[in-house]
Amino acid sequence: MKSENYILLVVNPIAGDNDKSSIITAVEYEVSQRDYKLKIYETTGDDDKNTIDSLIEEYNPSRIIVVGGDGTISLVAECVYEKEIILGIIPAGSANGMAVNFGIPETIKEQIAIALSDWTLKVDVLFINGRMCLHIADLGINAELVKNYESSGVRGKWGYFLQSIPTLINSESPFHFTIETAEGMVNESGVLLAIANANKFGTGATINPNGKINDGIFEILIFKHLDFIEIFKTINDKPDMSSDFVQVISTENAIIRSTKKIPFQIDGEFIGEIDEVKVSVAQEKLLVALPEKFCKHYTFQH
Repeated sequence: MKSENYILLVVNPIAGDNDKSSIITAVEYEVSQRDYKLKIYETTGDDDKNTIDSLIEEYNPSRIIVVGGDGTISLVAECVYEKEIILGIIPAGSANGMAVNFGIPETIKEQIAIALSDWTLKVDVLFINGRMCLHIADLGINAELVKNYESSGVRGKWGYFLQSIPTLINSESPFHFTIETAEGMVNESGVLLAIANANKFGTGATINPNGKINDGIFEILIFKHLDFIEIFKTINDKPDMSSDFVQVISTENAIIRSTKKIPFQIDGEFIGEIDEVKVSVAQEKLLVALPEKFCKHYTFQH
């Protein structure tokens, strides 16, 4: 284990289909202005987690900065879970849902400044069928959209838009769910069931306006039907959505079952088709460098 003060930079070179060299150069410069040494690792898709774990053991970094999409951020989050290592985020994926939820700005200069700053927050982590989830997972029509997007050749928000209409036309919704929590059993039908630790999808749509990322609970949201007036409300940060449109359950643990296998995604990654998920929350287990305003807001709320 090296004694110098290291920062580990983890870069996904293919995330978002854009070149990362200018970002790497900018991070190298900013780190050189501080009392740190920088170790760079580019992911390959082959045993990356074990490699990152080995680099943590060897270099003992005080901070890991991720340049990539939500999948790369989740990968590194698994490596620093329950460790006093700060996770910095430079979003470089297609949708960047975590960055949207964390209020990270769009300019590289601001992103690097935040990733290197002392403003940090310990956030909750969800575990869904043993997999880590940082912001939103869902079963139903959005997971179908993610599946179709991943199989298409068009990246970014435009790619999601192009897949939205055929997904709506071909969907087998509504789906029928049973939700079991400590508070009891709920049976409900809907086009989408979301499991939310945060507030927004990567598109910016606010589906869980009252969710807090450090309160020790998560929300299950059952969207009962497609209502474009209600959907339009989600462009606001605090949409007032009708209870006829969405039912909300707040809990610490849940078992969710559907009457048939349906599409399922976690943090923008299509997992497969399933008919049961078990969800639990681990409170304040991940230390993340975030905007000052965001940290103050959640510290005050908490």
